[in-house]
Amino acid sequence: MKNRSVGIWLAIIGSFFWGAAGTVAQFLFHNYNLSPQWLVGIRLLTSGFLLLAFVFFVKKEPILNIWQSKQNIVLLLAFSFLGMLPSQFTYFMAIRFGNAATATILQFTGPLFIIIFIALRQLKFPRRTDCISIIIAMIGTILLVTKGHLNTLSLAPTAVFWGLLAGLSQASYTLIPKKLLSNFSALVVVGWAMLLGSIPFIPIISTHQLTVFNWKIVLSLVFIIVFGTILAYLFYILSLKYIEPAITGVLSASEPLTATVLSVTLLHLHLSFIEIVGAFLIILTAFLQVWPSKKLKIPKK
Repeated sequence: MKNRSVGIWLAIIGSFFWGAAGTVAQFLFHNYNLSPQWLVGIRLLTSGFLLLAFVFFVKKEPILNIWQSKQNIVLLLAFSFLGMLPSQFTYFMAIRFGNAATATILQFTGPLFIIIFIALRQLKFPRRTDCISIIIAMIGTILLVTKGHLNTLSLAPTAVFWGLLAGLSQASYTLIPKKLLSNFSALVVVGWAMLLGSIPFIPIISTHQLTVFNWKIVLSLVFIIVFGTILAYLFYILSLKYIEPAITGVLSASEPLTATVLSVTLLHLHLSFIEIVGAFLIILTAFLQVWPSKKLKIPKK
């Protein structure tokens, strides 16, 4: 029971750091006009390097074995450029054009894309629970982006676009690395994926000049990199030693909750009752995914 409590708290704290990092990114975008490309590049490059250094120097584990197989290399490159890079970039773009709360909530549509992908790949009708999740998430998304006025968008179309794309990217991020994680440490896989994912942003990192540079920006960057990335991943991975992945997925609902609460209290974001209902419905789908259910059967003609 004690170990289970440790796992629960690790998952909650990790998700809290992720959600808080989104709010800090919003602060940087909206107050200092930082480039999302620059911030994503710095986050991936620094976090990837530090994670691999942690594995090599602290855990005393090899970090180069993953490069000894062509299949692993292909999977790692796919995870880096089709999973890690787009999931990070689309999320930060959604924050840049909208806000951390709605971006994080829309990113929670990721499991629905996974449901659809698996159903199409296996040519099987989704479970009853999955179908209900899709309907609830669609209703929640519509309420969130329209405030109940179906003929208008309460968010900028670009924010909605990047938010839903973040959800899709999160799905690919989850699906791709399964084989890698069965053979290598999750920290090694994530570390290399981050380091490789930063490569397209290196020209931006090396040429972009900040118009303002002060202690607020420094502390914000440190929080995003150390707490919102490295410790968030470490805590999430450690939680899997004590609790089931499904439970960890449910507890990750504290991520959008954190982003919303911090955005409202610190950045003075206003959410209407309809938007709150929409957000609740989207987050509810995470809980539905651990609800036991039978597969829907299509009646024979």
